[in-house]
Amino acid sequence: MKLLLDTHVWLWLVLEPERLSRKAAAVVADTANEVFLSPISVWETLVLARRGRIDLTPDPQAWVEAALGRTAATAVELTHAIALRSETLPGFRSRDPADRFLVATALVGDLALVTADRAMRRYRPLRTVW
Repeated sequence: MKLLLDTHVWLWLVLEPERLSRKAAAVVADTANEVFLSPISVWETLVLARRGRIDLTPDPQAWVEAALGRTAATAVELTHAIALRSETLPGFRSRDPADRFLVATALVGDLALVTADRAMRRYRPLRTVW
């Protein structure tokens, strides 16, 4: 299975793996699955740190670089098709640009989104794991 990590899932995987559901932890750990991370999640993480919502030491940039090295995830390419799809998600109510980009990335790339977010998990045709 091809998986895309939601930003909070990536952060929990690195900082608080006990917050992951059993199923999410198992599919991410299964080496038969391909795990992807969007550059949008890196951007969103840095925004959260800048706004003081999370504390990343020694500094956000260094933390992200180290976390990327510890995460067995491949960067997913951000494309024009993803940008276009992010604005054409009928019935998806989130106005959060990061959420819209992650949903579009999963749809365009035929990836299952690993997320605890209920709105994303209810959105069809998105495939999710939690």
